[in-house]
Amino acid sequence: MQIIDTPLNDVKLVRPKVHGDERGWFAEVFNALAFATAGLPARFVQDNQSFSQRGVLRGLHYQLGKPQGKLVRALSGHIWDVAVDLRPGSPQFGQWAGFDLRGEDLEFLYIPDGFGHGFIVLSETANVLYKTTDFYFPEGERCVRWDDPKLAITWPLESIGNPTVSSKDAKGQALDEAECPDPYIPISPASL
Repeated sequence: MQIIDTPLNDVKLVRPKVHGDERGWFAEVFNALAFATAGLPARFVQDNQSFSQRGVLRGLHYQLGKPQGKLVRALSGHIWDVAVDLRPGSPQFGQWAGFDLRGEDLEFLYIPDGFGHGFIVLSETANVLYKTTDFYFPEGERCVRWDDPKLAITWPLESIGNPTVSSKDAKGQALDEAECPDPYIPISPASL
């Protein structure tokens, strides 16, 4: 299993090793020891799955009080997944990175708590699975606007036009008005 650094501190791409032959293939997609060795959470408590049509944009979601780290994978289809650092005091506060996730690639994206998360569906449909490090906490649910000019996320909308967003996501707050997660505390290797 490869754990790959990304432009955002603490956000990682996880690429399982695939073993294939004439019968098909096999991959170990999660290993708690490999995750812990790489400094990633080894315990996830909830699995969520969504099915969406082309052009659906979900996000940018995060939770206060019971923040959730997320391990995201497109089971089928193609999504463009976005992580935004919302941790006050982080040297990358307000910065974002986008990642192509496709069902056939078996890649996961690990997004730690304190980050906003969203994605847009670029294929006809997409089935997305994400594991979370804490349970859903409705009282702490928050959303930053996907189109906030301050974030200036370059969503791949050329072939989509206007994305389909939920009424809740359309009411997301601007970054300047958002209630942000707990302040950023750098992780030292000794604390892992």
